[in-house]
Amino acid sequence: MKRVFIQIRTWYEKIIANRRNVTNITATSAVHILIVSLLLELTAIPSIASNIFAFLVAFGISFLVNYRWIFDLSGNSDRAIRHFLLISLSAFVINNLLLIFFLRKVSVPPVGAAILSALAVPAVVFLAGRTWVLRYSNTTHILTEVPRRQNESFAPILPLLLGIIAFLIVVGPRVLSPLNIAWLASGDPATHYLGWVFFRNSPWAFPIGLNPRYGLELSSSILYSDSNVLLALLFKPFSSLLPNPFQYFGIWLLVCFCLQAWFSWKLIGVISDSIPIRLLGAGLFVFAPPMIMRIPGHSSLAGHFLITAALYITFHPNLARHRFVWAVLLVTTSMVHPYLLVMVLLIWLTDLARRAFKEKTSIGNELIIEFIVILSVICLVCWQVGYFSTNSGLSIGGFGVYRMNLLSILDSNGWSYLLKDISGGVGDYEGFNYLGLGVLFLFVIAIPLLFSTWRRLSSTVRRYSYLLILLISLSVYAITNNIGFGPLDVVYYYLPDFVLRFANTLRGSGRMFWPVYYLIIFTIIFLVVNRYKRFSILLLSLAFILQAVDTNAGWRGIRRNMVEPSQTWNTPLSDSFWHEATARYQKVRYIPPGNHPIPEWMSLAYLTGTQGLATDAVYLARVGSEEVANARSKAQDILKNGNFDHDTLYILDDNSFRQAVISVDKKFSLLAKIDGFNVVAPGWQDCEECSPKIKNPITFALVPALNLNERVLFNNQGNGINYLGDGWSYSEHWGTWSSGSSATMFFPIPPRQVDSIFIGANAFVPSAIENQRLTVTVNGIPTADLVLKEPAVVLDIKIPEAVKQELENETLEVRFNFPDAASPKDIGLSDDPRELALGLIAVTIR
Repeated sequence: MKRVFIQIRTWYEKIIANRRNVTNITATSAVHILIVSLLLELTAIPSIASNIFAFLVAFGISFLVNYRWIFDLSGNSDRAIRHFLLISLSAFVINNLLLIFFLRKVSVPPVGAAILSALAVPAVVFLAGRTWVLRYSNTTHILTEVPRRQNESFAPILPLLLGIIAFLIVVGPRVLSPLNIAWLASGDPATHYLGWVFFRNSPWAFPIGLNPRYGLELSSSILYSDSNVLLALLFKPFSSLLPNPFQYFGIWLLVCFCLQAWFSWKLIGVISDSIPIRLLGAGLFVFAPPMIMRIPGHSSLAGHFLITAALYITFHPNLARHRFVWAVLLVTTSMVHPYLLVMVLLIWLTDLARRAFKEKTSIGNELIIEFIVILSVICLVCWQVGYFSTNSGLSIGGFGVYRMNLLSILDSNGWSYLLKDISGGVGDYEGFNYLGLGVLFLFVIAIPLLFSTWRRLSSTVRRYSYLLILLISLSVYAITNNIGFGPLDVVYYYLPDFVLRFANTLRGSGRMFWPVYYLIIFTIIFLVVNRYKRFSILLLSLAFILQAVDTNAGWRGIRRNMVEPSQTWNTPLSDSFWHEATARYQKVRYIPPGNHPIPEWMSLAYLTGTQGLATDAVYLARVGSEEVANARSKAQDILKNGNFDHDTLYILDDNSFRQAVISVDKKFSLLAKIDGFNVVAPGWQDCEECSPKIKNPITFALVPALNLNERVLFNNQGNGINYLGDGWSYSEHWGTWSSGSSATMFFPIPPRQVDSIFIGANAFVPSAIENQRLTVTVNGIPTADLVLKEPAVVLDIKIPEAVKQELENETLEVRFNFPDAASPKDIGLSDDPRELALGLIAVTIR
């Protein structure tokens, strides 16, 4: 058995010994896979026909490369061609048999089946070609060895080809079409794309990253829509030349795969100059689940190559133009994502500290200048791309929820066929850091090596002690103060409020483990390569196969969810009204305003963005709390007074729409329900050019009719919510609490017919609150001042004669003011943050 193993190892090492052969195999595979993928994704050509065409192209390239480059032959070409064609056809038969098997027996998608079967062709061609076809020469029958220096110029192509192949297998070529926006039509990708749409259609602002049309008063910058500032700034100057639509997110994903392979290739080159080792190690980095997992939802966060690049710069002993490279990397990262910037920035600071205190570099001159200059440049870039465009709302809740579980590196979370999922907390998905079956395989092998190589490792640890401190700190931050072990919350420790506010700025703390994650993989490869020597290639090959194949359980869904390419989105806004409205108005507002106000916000944003309008129906990663409060206050004034801006189309929720029915001049403005949206279109009724069909709004019950002496219930089974304006919370099984310092009710009854309003209610008077003061106005006229001291109250509010004399008014508006409203949280009663005062149970108009 030992002799067999040794023979297999010897055969394997001969196969990979010639680096040009490896390059040829990889290049031929890439060509075959690229062509067959493009044909299957972008045309209607059947799978077998696409595979035949791709084979013919790959065959020609493979023969030319083998005949003229690898084996250095000068004669006997006719025989070589005949034999090479015979072997290639045999390999192609095997390829098609595999293709049919995958399509019919394993139910693999056509593109995936073509890719998997294509991998067999170049390997078979090479093996047979080396042993039989291409060994004829007029000078020698021995394979000519190529000097190493001649090979190295071709080696960097390998990681780029690896990245391309991995991208095509995992994501597919459909996303590369700039015109294909169908795959961006939902979830976070819609936010990223819409942010870019508004940015490209807006004039330049200062700072240049501001995106004022995307959010109006709530707007910040292209950064906070996660639209990848780097590419947005790259393409915006050419916006007028670009087609509509145009998306760059598919290009970005391809770049992420290629550069992740490239920088991991360079990083592993620090510990080994073996091309197979570097390529296989890069494969483990490329098929890292935390990176691939980000592709469907957070494409900017898939830029893990920035972390890998930072580690490479740190460990490279003699990198030329070291400071310039750091500056370029940091500036680039600042225009990709804030989380990645923090990680790379901290790695740079540890590298700076190492050079200052470990290598005794001149602290007073070069390093201080480097620190000041680079940090100043970063601050300038961050200012211009919009990091400081909002000064409130950066710190939001979530730290301790979106954590990394202690078992995260072992928890497959659906990314393995063999390893079962481990239950965890509701937010542990943000701390998804599964190593993968291949890396875990090497991890088990490498654990015993820690002891045998500790002396060598200890010197490296001492040299990079500042980096080690950073990695420990990032791990602690990722785990948070709410430590989870599988499904258990095992430890929770107190943190001061100011620390929590700072920590909540990067609330997705589980992501901060990524530098530690990649250093773990790098360390494992280092241990295996240095201990097992020649066996390391075999071990890394097995690990790479395990990693790529087993993680297919997770990434196969990415390709499956890539919908049919399309240049438009499906939208519920089908009525001709929207086309006319976007030509008439300059803005579209949603009331009440807020971040991500309604599920249908994407339809409104898509409509306005593609037509060059501005809107506050948006979603942003961070939005200023003060800006939201001011916008809501302004919206409430508009509803109360009916002062709707003439250049703005308004979309309202049901409660706001009921208030608008009272305040809007219906002879001047359109109130209608169109495609399920409550619309207020100021000036539409006076518009001569507007469609006659639309000038007659759709009729529907805005507010249910109400009779005198009819009892209205405000629990979750009653219809009382139809008569509530602003200032009320959600309905519960018993009734509805007020929420805030004031609240309003509207009743569709002429005031002249009403004598009193009879209200059954609860008052919020726990032991910590002595009483609740209550002032009431009816149609703007002060009516009652009350003091509520008991939990259960009955109010009989008499209607003033001045209100009854308003003969033209057909609506009764009742407004309450609560100067003593308080939240249960503030008085230590519960965690309820609502400011409570009066809880409505029932109302009768007499």
